[in-house]
Amino acid sequence: MSDLPNSWVPEHVDAWRMVAARREFEGRIPLAAMTRLRDALLEPDGDARYTLAFGTDALQVPYAELRIEAELPLECQSSLRRFVMPVQLVQRLGLIRDEADEAALPEEYEALLVEADGMLHPAVLVEDELILALPVVPVSPDAETVERDFAPTVEETAQANPFAALSGWKKDD
Repeated sequence: MSDLPNSWVPEHVDAWRMVAARREFEGRIPLAAMTRLRDALLEPDGDARYTLAFGTDALQVPYAELRIEAELPLECQSSLRRFVMPVQLVQRLGLIRDEADEAALPEEYEALLVEADGMLHPAVLVEDELILALPVVPVSPDAETVERDFAPTVEETAQANPFAALSGWKKDD
């Protein structure tokens, strides 16, 4: 991706017209503008740079290829410190009109169901892919791993045994 200033990208595009014209868009979206992603970030600083290219492959499958670069500020769940997770991804989305068409897509494509009006929202696609790129539990690569055995105490073991209380009721014959 080039370091061009913010390129103009329409809020929505007609997917089928863009495929026919083999159009490509390049843009930036502030992380603060992504309302669904924003809550997962430590602070919404920076932006996501992306390229969205439309076309058809050798099998005439219509696609949208999305390339995204971003640096996501996250909180490490091990150290509770800020770290930046770099994201660089390329996702080829096979454009389909009906869910039944998904089975015909090549294996390396991710299906994208296009609404009846044909409209796609580039900013929504970028935000969706960044949300999917987030780790379930963010941990900084610099965080120390905790390797320690936490063996339960005798009292904890006795409390965990549901029959421990019954052992005192047992009568000796």
